[in-house]
Amino acid sequence: MLKSIRQALLQKRDNPHPDYEDSQLYKDEEESLDVTFARELTNVAGHFVYCDGEIQVIENLIALVEELGVSKIFAWEQEIKSLLNTYGFPYISSENGFEQAEVGITGCEALIARNGSIMISNASLSGRRLSIYPPIHIVFAKASQLVMDIKHGFTLLKEKYGESLPSMISMITGPSRTADIEKMLVLGAHGPKDLYVFLIEDRF
Repeated sequence: MLKSIRQALLQKRDNPHPDYEDSQLYKDEEESLDVTFARELTNVAGHFVYCDGEIQVIENLIALVEELGVSKIFAWEQEIKSLLNTYGFPYISSENGFEQAEVGITGCEALIARNGSIMISNASLSGRRLSIYPPIHIVFAKASQLVMDIKHGFTLLKEKYGESLPSMISMITGPSRTADIEKMLVLGAHGPKDLYVFLIEDRF
């Protein structure tokens, strides 16, 4: 058998699929990126919140916090803190009492419309902890960060960081989940049980 494999390797043949890498894996979506992302995020038990500006971000955030009945809200990224400070929204910017965190608000690197995923990295001040530890994760994302596929997300990363890519790049697809125990789906077993994406319109 090994002899046959070796002989096959020595026989050079033309690639039967020369255009494979350039061929489309999926058909083009007819919907807009935000509609596709919202649908796919909802399909994986995430929550989509559209905001046409900063004021609506705060209004939606206040309504959500009141609905959830939470108060220990952590935010560490400067852009997010500036937004919350502008409108006097209460949050915790230090690491004191982080073990009691109920909500973590972070940004992201990109939103992947194809599967409703959020691309994050450890380059932000939120690091890894703020998107993993609190039971509720809220992502503030800009509409201009919407892309169709993961490869387009990496293009955004390369444009932003050049050759100095973050050491940790990860994808979040819905709340944390597991079915390890008796094949029963459980949300929040290894991370947040609720995921909210506030999409802030910045394209117009």
